[in-house]
Amino acid sequence: MSMAQPFRVGLTRDFLKTDGTLSLAELGFTALETTPGLEWTVFDEYRPKLGADQARDFDALLVLASQVTAETFEGNERLAVVSRYGVGYDSVDVPACTRNGTLLTITPDGVRRPVAETALCLLLAASHQLLIKDRLTRAGRWAEKLDYVGTGLTGRTLGVIGLGNIGREVVTLARPFDLHFLAFDPFVTSEQAKEIGVELVDLETLLRQSDFVTIHCALSESTHHLLNAERLALLKPTAYLINTARGPIVDQVALTEVLQAGRIRGAALDVFEREPIDPNDPILALENVIVTPHGLCWTDECLVGNGESAVQNILDVMHERLPRYVVNRAALEHPRWRGILGA
Repeated sequence: MSMAQPFRVGLTRDFLKTDGTLSLAELGFTALETTPGLEWTVFDEYRPKLGADQARDFDALLVLASQVTAETFEGNERLAVVSRYGVGYDSVDVPACTRNGTLLTITPDGVRRPVAETALCLLLAASHQLLIKDRLTRAGRWAEKLDYVGTGLTGRTLGVIGLGNIGREVVTLARPFDLHFLAFDPFVTSEQAKEIGVELVDLETLLRQSDFVTIHCALSESTHHLLNAERLALLKPTAYLINTARGPIVDQVALTEVLQAGRIRGAALDVFEREPIDPNDPILALENVIVTPHGLCWTDECLVGNGESAVQNILDVMHERLPRYVVNRAALEHPRWRGILGA
């Protein structure tokens, strides 16, 4: 990119802690401070959707939860890259990025191990009735522990929906528990699944046979309510559902009804259809559900890994290198990239 003027990076305000502070080191953003020719700033206000007035005059946006829409690009020909802090990009209008010649990048390496650990953490917590037994202990109801016997993992079946970056890592971490692995993923072949000890099946078979189901696919038109009322009804009455991917992949109203009726044993959810979830949502009143605020994977490892990767994507564009994880390579056909980034 032209270095006649500073390369300007705008950060969405949701990177700030509740006290208004920002730690570059904690978030893996140290290179923003140390790279010559780069200027960065945090937006003055948080908006669920980034406005054109906020994005204007920036070469790069570093985005957490704020949505990037077609409106973000109105009158903005300067914006070269939207660096999403995380792996999901359902909050970004990808066609709008492409039309504007703006690269959209993500950070798969930063989330692979932390999210896989989160799924395993929730699986273990749910199967061992951890939170229920925590409450019994605090309430002095020690004698009731036999009323809440957990589910052992040895010989059970773990169904993985989405055998990509994170799904494969879940299998790697869970293998010592002597589970049988099933997976559903239309983009993976049986041979590829077999190489990592997983049996590839259709979704209905996975739901019928699994003792635990963990979701690791992206949210798209085809996966919205992938687990609807009809498919949730296929689960065993002893099954657990774990979702650390995106809330709308599961029909939350249908899931609530299934849990209320005791038609499955439990669920562990880090994501919801609407976030933040309404404190009065009926799913929060259920004893057989573990809930966390779409941030259980936020360890020091996760934050630094995501941040370093997100900033590296920006630095690559700044120095006319093609970033490793570009979602919309079609944007390279835009005239702005002619002769650079390998376009």
